[in-house]
Amino acid sequence: MSKKVLVAIADGTEELEAVTIIDVLRRAKADVTVASVGAIQITASRGVKLVADAVISDCVGSVYDLIVLPGGMPGAEHLRDSSQFIDMLKEQAESGRFYAAICASPAVALKPHGLLKNKKATCYPSLLSELENAEQANVVIDGNLITSQGPGTALEFSLKLIEMLFDKQKSREVAKAMLVKD
Repeated sequence: MSKKVLVAIADGTEELEAVTIIDVLRRAKADVTVASVGAIQITASRGVKLVADAVISDCVGSVYDLIVLPGGMPGAEHLRDSSQFIDMLKEQAESGRFYAAICASPAVALKPHGLLKNKKATCYPSLLSELENAEQANVVIDGNLITSQGPGTALEFSLKLIEMLFDKQKSREVAKAMLVKD
């Protein structure tokens, strides 16, 4: 059965993280919806234009196996400031379904809304001191929360998302096809 994933983007999203997450999850045959909290086309942090599949209001009421927040500034702030998206994230966390964030998003988008409360997490190194239960690691998993550090850990993070959503074998298959070494 296919797993439904929502990847949220906004103006200022870190494109390497967003595209890596979307690409790797689609290679695993996840049903990925890219949703913008602003306009359907966004300008990412390095000027790359990305076109979402939907705007976040189109996704309200849908159930996802995983909701993912790429980082980047001011992208993480735009995600933090979208009340519709934050309501979806809170429901996701409370339901026990997976939610994940990388780079600035754990500290900037999740923490202000209590979505890291009593959870171990990691984020971009310069923001790590803002987390209460910070761990210095490429990827940190605490229950239904998966966090990662930044662009250089995006591939490892994405493969871990596959492992959590599907299983270790599926993650290995995707990694092998992409020539990722164990």
